[in-house]
Amino acid sequence: MATNEYQVTGMTCGHCELSIREEVSEIPGVDAVEVSAQTGKLSVTGNAAVTDAQVLAAVTEAGYSAVPAA
Repeated sequence: MATNEYQVTGMTCGHCELSIREEVSEIPGVDAVEVSAQTGKLSVTGNAAVTDAQVLAAVTEAGYSAVPAA
């Protein structure tokens, strides 16, 4: 298992968190998603097949933007 973290912009509430969680959870291989509108952080745990590009595309699909956390 690998955990990757991202910084998301545009989240303001619990509904924002839910939208992102739902989209990212649909990626094959994702086991856990933690997202916080308060900190803007997204943590995705899954197998090695889950790529940054997949996660970033899912966040975009939910209507937000993200970058891998440094």
